[in-house]
Amino acid sequence: MNDRADSPRAVVLLSGGLDSATALAMAVDEGFECHTLALDYGQRHRAELDAAAALSAALGAAGHRTVEVDLRRIGGSALTDDLPVPVSSSDSSSDPSSNPTSDGIPVTYVPARNTILLAIATGLAETLAADALFIGVNAVDYSGYPDCRPQFIAAFEDLARLATKRGVEGHGLAVRTPLIHLSKAEIIRRGHALGVDYSATVSCYQADDEGRACGRCDSCRIRRDGFEAAGVADPTRYAD
Repeated sequence: MNDRADSPRAVVLLSGGLDSATALAMAVDEGFECHTLALDYGQRHRAELDAAAALSAALGAAGHRTVEVDLRRIGGSALTDDLPVPVSSSDSSSDPSSNPTSDGIPVTYVPARNTILLAIATGLAETLAADALFIGVNAVDYSGYPDCRPQFIAAFEDLARLATKRGVEGHGLAVRTPLIHLSKAEIIRRGHALGVDYSATVSCYQADDEGRACGRCDSCRIRRDGFEAAGVADPTRYAD
């Protein structure tokens, strides 16, 4: 690792899942002094938050923070409300409640989550005088979330330039999305080459208290298919 005194700083949003862990490994590999940030937003389980803290240390981040924002107070998502989590397509056809909403956006979309995440991360970046912010959004193997699209990231980058002291003074924040055009298999190959321990990541929407995956939700399906397509052994810990 580079001498941190000579390294550019970056804030890396780290959920504890496969994608964000890969984004962190890529930022570290580029030579950034990384400061990771997780959001405790009232999700169904804390296992991913525990995973984020452990991954931050294991991948060499300079520091880790968890910020609490209780999105359960507004609900509207299967991850923050009493709504069923969608299961794999082989099961969802028989259960209308597990299908995406009428506009094609799944019920696991958390209203404004990425906007809130990026806003908090922007504040931290300004405090740390960091010029880069990494987020592991993906527009290929993802579930149709509107806040994972390149258009959203570009718009937020403009907002950060206009709304911060550093931006006004000419230090624009680069919102880096190294995974946005990669397939899940390509992401896994990148992370595997960089030594990411994917057994330590938690991607499942309804993991148990030990971080073991259900194996049936959309996130588990996408993850499992990714490992198969990548030709990398799936180290995911399953509850069943």
